[in-house]
Amino acid sequence: MNDTILTCANHPDRETGLRCNRCGKPICSECAVLTPVGYRCKQCVRSQQQLFETARGADFALVGILAAVAGGLGSLLLGLFGIWGLLAAPVVGGFIADILQRVTRPRRSRYMPWTAAGGLAAGVIILQLWKLLPYLTLVGTATDLAWLLPTLLWPSVHGALMVIAVFSRMKGIRL
Repeated sequence: MNDTILTCANHPDRETGLRCNRCGKPICSECAVLTPVGYRCKQCVRSQQQLFETARGADFALVGILAAVAGGLGSLLLGLFGIWGLLAAPVVGGFIADILQRVTRPRRSRYMPWTAAGGLAAGVIILQLWKLLPYLTLVGTATDLAWLLPTLLWPSVHGALMVIAVFSRMKGIRL
């Protein structure tokens, strides 16, 4: 029987009976991370996660630009359907996410869904501002904006639904 008292490698004042199942380092409950294959130290988990971060800077730029263009075009297309576009917006967002994932297929990153969602939101906002631009010189009072609000409302809601669909699909959540 082994009577050796182990102490945590990161906290020498804490006794433990737990070891990382990858490197064997003694770890306390604060340093332990539960993984599907058992407890591991934070350093081993971090090194394993870095193996999956294969995206390059150009991938982020490409995804951001493509998402912005697709978001603007998708919002423009869905705007033609008014309120009925609400039903199609998540489908269009899922289609955009599939295209973006095919563009960067072998490479991935946990930040790619954020880049795609941000790019798509930027594309929708730019389209909305572009549509609003001719009316900025004509608007004199707040009542003039009342008729403009519905024309901007539905494309904004469509855009929000597309952003949610793109983000969740690229995170791996199937809607």
